[in-house]
Amino acid sequence: MEETISLRELFAVLRKRLWLIVLITIIAATVSVVISFFVLTPVYESKTQILVNQAKNDQQLYNMQAVQTNVQLINTYNDIITSPAILDKVVKELKLDKSAASLSNQIQVTSAQDSQVAQIVVQDTSAKRSTEIANTTASVFQKEVPKLMNVDNVKVLSKATLGESASPIKPQPLLNIAIAIVVGLMIGVSLSFLLEYLDNTLKTEQDIENLLKLPIMGVVTTIKDVPKATNVQRPDLTARVPQRGETFGS
Repeated sequence: MEETISLRELFAVLRKRLWLIVLITIIAATVSVVISFFVLTPVYESKTQILVNQAKNDQQLYNMQAVQTNVQLINTYNDIITSPAILDKVVKELKLDKSAASLSNQIQVTSAQDSQVAQIVVQDTSAKRSTEIANTTASVFQKEVPKLMNVDNVKVLSKATLGESASPIKPQPLLNIAIAIVVGLMIGVSLSFLLEYLDNTLKTEQDIENLLKLPIMGVVTTIKDVPKATNVQRPDLTARVPQRGETFGS
């Protein structure tokens, strides 16, 4: 016969282990706060945009073939931007204490489909440095691409700017704390049901009835000790028995 658990029993288990669920949730949230504010290093992000567009003279007309060529060149330019040919000069110009390979891990070049605009995204632990790297990378690439590709079709569309109140993109403390609370609740509830499942002790009459499959005929209640009476006057056992011929009080 399969055992069934009612919603009332489930809520009873949660209520019984509520202290454990709350404790685990508080611990998870506290750990998240400590890691987010005191362990993880804030990371800032800066973006600059470049436009790939072939130079035209007065007699050259705008056509879709030229646009398609520019779009195809963007994929090539994306690889060139993160290559040592460009980043070595960026490192030298900004006097960065890192290699071109390390710097390439901080740079991501993206572009929308069929778009002539590419976006250089730089992440760094310093907001000012991320802005300088983004702008310098775009500037160096614009100068070097004519030498590398024999074309002069790159313009800086927008430069990265440093805001007065730049905020890091990660870590996000509020999001981390919210995730930690949800995870803590899940772990607490799971652990509560696990402990209840592993607990095979008999606590109530219903547990005995379910185990033995027999009806309960009676229950012996707990008998408390009766307190001893105090200030009870005992008879005076030292009173003298009167002799023959004597009367009480004589």
